[in-house]
Amino acid sequence: MKHILFLFSLFAIINVYGQNNLEKQFMDIESKVIEWRRDFHQNPELSNREFKTAEKIAKHLKSLGIEVQTGVAKTGVVGILKGDKSGKVIALRADIDALPVTERNDLPFKSEVKTTFLNTETGVMHACGHDTHTAILMGVAEILSKNKDKINGTVKFIFQPAEEGPPPGEEGGAKLMIKEGVLENPKVDAIFGLHINSQTPVGTIKYKTEGIMAAVERFVIQVKGKQTHGSQPWSGIDPILISAKIIDGLQTIISRESKLTDEAAVITVGKITAGTRFNIIPESAEMIGTVRTLNPAMKEKIIRRMTEMTKTIAKAYGGEASITFENFTAITINDTALVNKMLPSLKKVAGDNNVTIMKATTGGEDFSYYQELVPGFYFFLGGKNPGNSEAFPHHTPDFKIDESGLLLGVKSLTQITFDFLNN
Repeated sequence: MKHILFLFSLFAIINVYGQNNLEKQFMDIESKVIEWRRDFHQNPELSNREFKTAEKIAKHLKSLGIEVQTGVAKTGVVGILKGDKSGKVIALRADIDALPVTERNDLPFKSEVKTTFLNTETGVMHACGHDTHTAILMGVAEILSKNKDKINGTVKFIFQPAEEGPPPGEEGGAKLMIKEGVLENPKVDAIFGLHINSQTPVGTIKYKTEGIMAAVERFVIQVKGKQTHGSQPWSGIDPILISAKIIDGLQTIISRESKLTDEAAVITVGKITAGTRFNIIPESAEMIGTVRTLNPAMKEKIIRRMTEMTKTIAKAYGGEASITFENFTAITINDTALVNKMLPSLKKVAGDNNVTIMKATTGGEDFSYYQELVPGFYFFLGGKNPGNSEAFPHHTPDFKIDESGLLLGVKSLTQITFDFLNN
């Protein structure tokens, strides 16, 4: 009996020592993660052009003894860490690209990078938090590489380019990574990802089972009229007027035909191009916009009705119109069984009261394409200082993140990895 009690005491001591040692590693990694994040933030790169970013990631992973693959989906980096014992394969994904946004906040490490994007001079900025995602996953890689003895299986670190969409005429993002085999060799059993949020308090995590982010479609409408002098509109067909009527009509699909009590849906026209002079009614007009849906059946109906309405409205005013769609992301669908299995891991590091259910968002994520092939869990990480009443949205020039929230991201993905592989 004394022998058994001694063994229990020894195991308890080892467990406490292991936890304390891991906690120390977390504390030690925090300053590194913040330093990496600031470096990426100050040196952002656009989609499919993340060359220096990829070099820094690959160099770090190699220094940890992790097997590294570079040039995946153009500029992506994949690291493979094998634990001391065999088992399942878990994938952890971070996006690494920035946006064509000119930063205007007062951060000492703000981006001053300039570029030409689609023939327009612009700044380049990590205005969505991908710099934090990259730094967090680099921190997770370092922690896990020091704890291989606690890993029963394999960890695949996916640093993905072009989440914001590749440049016109190029492939990129999650679709291309999948096409080039990122979920194979070794075959991934489950994939996890997080997104920092500027309007969610630091120290908290938000999640949802099933659809959490929307499918994103880009649409282009071409309107054909008849050019004439602006003083004689009766002698032509006005494509600008037709465009206005089409925009007005499309909104009724959302307000009058979509059951918004089931799921949200959005139709937005973001760009209109037409005409050359104030006194000429032009021959044609072009509209470009986006559709956001969280339900496959609603998506199918909305696209069908947009197609019907565009043509019919144009015809009613004597013109012609066509509409084309391009898919950018699928619905980000969290696997319910996987979410329920891993929630205790998140609560373990954040606290029960700090892990809460959220409503779906009409933002989109190409993480969704991984989830079409393997079970996945995508959640939101708090990045707002509770004392700061000003929380600027993502994709804006004033976007900011409270760096004190990054460590919870490291802890979350690390704990998920240990629990998924070892249980």
